[in-house]
Amino acid sequence: MKDGTSALADLSPDDPLTQPFHGASPYDEYVHASVLNALQQPLTEAADEMGFLVTTQVMELWFTLIVHEWRVAREAFAKDDLDAAMDALVRSRRAVHALVDSWQPIAALTPVQFNGFRVAFGKASGFQSAMYRHLEFLLGEKSAALVRAHQGDPAVHEALRETHREPSLYDEVLLFLHRRGLPVPEHVRERDVSEPYVSDPGVVEVWRQVYAGRQHDPLLALGETLTEIAEAVARWRFDHVMVVRRAMGAKSGTAGSAGLAWLEQRSSRLVFPDLWAARGEV
Repeated sequence: MKDGTSALADLSPDDPLTQPFHGASPYDEYVHASVLNALQQPLTEAADEMGFLVTTQVMELWFTLIVHEWRVAREAFAKDDLDAAMDALVRSRRAVHALVDSWQPIAALTPVQFNGFRVAFGKASGFQSAMYRHLEFLLGEKSAALVRAHQGDPAVHEALRETHREPSLYDEVLLFLHRRGLPVPEHVRERDVSEPYVSDPGVVEVWRQVYAGRQHDPLLALGETLTEIAEAVARWRFDHVMVVRRAMGAKSGTAGSAGLAWLEQRSSRLVFPDLWAARGEV
């Protein structure tokens, strides 16, 4: 910039930046921004509906990235590649923190503002998000009933069935720890991975041994990274509770859900409970 003139004003017709694209821009062909920017279709005149739509869609994109990274980490643990697994977990931790921050545009909705477009939902509810269901299944929070809910969409249903049948991220972590010589109980290693994971005293003891060991043990770094992810997921759930409490109080949710009561129950569940229990044993 010179003499207060924008640098863009200095671009000549011959500058490469000003040359016409042959069709869509390379940026749009790669990012598909025009597709993303066409997905917001408010159904009311309410000023806050656009923010709600964009916030919800951004969260779906973060779910997609987090699920991708946890699958990468899971595969790396299965191959005993701790470095690759940790890289994916660290990337996912950043994404989960960004997911938590995504609440900000709608965090202060008042009941009147929310009611201005709530009727547009019909029977839609965030509870129905298939990608969030993949995320929970990868955390070990499995539910056959919630897979059945998607039977009407064959592709989505089959993808959820597959994630439901597969080991969770945490299941693969425990198998990895066992191969590293830690005493993960046989009944945990051979459990039905389609069932929800429940904290086990033997696994708590495994993590106690990890935390009682050397300060720079890579397994301690693994435990702390998983704990940070668990804490960030808990913060996202808690913030969800607070957004709903602020916008609609204890009213029933859409699609027949219990609304605030159901969210409070879900937010009280610890992610990777063994890691939290082990802290009291060190």
